Amino acid sequence: MSSRAPRLAEIVRRILPLKYGLPTLVAVDGLTASGKTTLANELATIVRLAGRPAIRASADDFHRIDEARHHRGQFSPEGYYEDSFDYDGLVRLLLTPLGSGGNRRFVTTNQPDTPAWTAANNAILIFDGVFLLRPELEPWWDYSVFVDISQELSMERGVARDTGVLRDEAEVQKLYEDRYLPGEALYMERVNPRAKASVIVDNTDPSEPLLVWQ
Repeated sequence: MSSRAPRLAEIVRRILPLKYGLPTLVAVDGLTASGKTTLANELATIVRLAGRPAIRASADDFHRIDEARHHRGQFSPEGYYEDSFDYDGLVRLLLTPLGSGGNRRFVTTNQPDTPAWTAANNAILIFDGVFLLRPELEPWWDYSVFVDISQELSMERGVARDTGVLRDEAEVQKLYEDRYLPGEALYMERVNPRAKASVIVDNTDPSEPLLVWQ
């Protein structure tokens, strides 16, 4: 029998009492293809089963335009780390409204004409993406999860996932080798997100995730 459900429930049990009467902001960080989105969806389900409103959002909905994302080159690791995401928009449109003193009117994407929603005072935001514990974002999170796998497994899962969706296998492999994995190595070196996370989830075997409490 898988131990995944009770272990993820233990993470939620630690999140629930963090704030009363204010939204709680939770980051689900980790390497590409580590299982961040799946885990974030599962956490949100457990939050709702516990009787709290859950808001799901993702860094993938706060991309910068292609010209800005790739101005250092399509395969630039520095460009992946520094230029991929609209952090100003994320803070302005989602994190500030949900933060202390915010008006609770938020959107979950930086795309124009996106409808706004009003959060309940006891809502819990579960936000997934890469690079979430970088200095400009870290102070916003009340709790953070780092979903961890090896770089080799990240490439294996990512190439299998993205081939045929984004590009052919050779192009996807090159993106991982030249841009994604070196860009994430820059993040690890500069930020050390494993040391900053509230809990590390070793997702090498998704049915038996290993939790390391910080």
